[in-house]
Amino acid sequence: MISNKIVARFKDNTIKKGTTSNFLPNKPNFNLTLENGEIVDIRTEQLKAIYYVKDYLGNKDRPDAYHDNIPGGGRKIQIEFIDGEVLIGFSQGYSAARPGFFVIPADKENNNERIYIISSAIKKASFI
Repeated sequence: MISNKIVARFKDNTIKKGTTSNFLPNKPNFNLTLENGEIVDIRTEQLKAIYYVKDYLGNKDRPDAYHDNIPGGGRKIQIEFIDGEVLIGFSQGYSAARPGFFVIPADKENNNERIYIISSAIKKASFI
């Protein structure tokens, strides 16, 4: 079973890091195996987003550059979350009526490989 390295960011700004092998966009919850081995049940609607990451450290000081094109990535979209964070990427499946959708960051050097965004955590989404 393939396990994905993720960072789960909650709407209350708490963060949990670990791996999952059973997240599905149409399911209300999934299991997260934390770095210490503990398994927790995550309710997807409590999240802001699920970040599929290259590593858990990242580089918070590195400025994002949103100029890359992602062939087959869909339309370029700007997301403003209810907490003020802004993210730019590409999405093939954005619809405000859906519970969430995937975005591929428009910065290939970003630590995030893809992001599942929970629609209820969005203040504004616009194609650019």
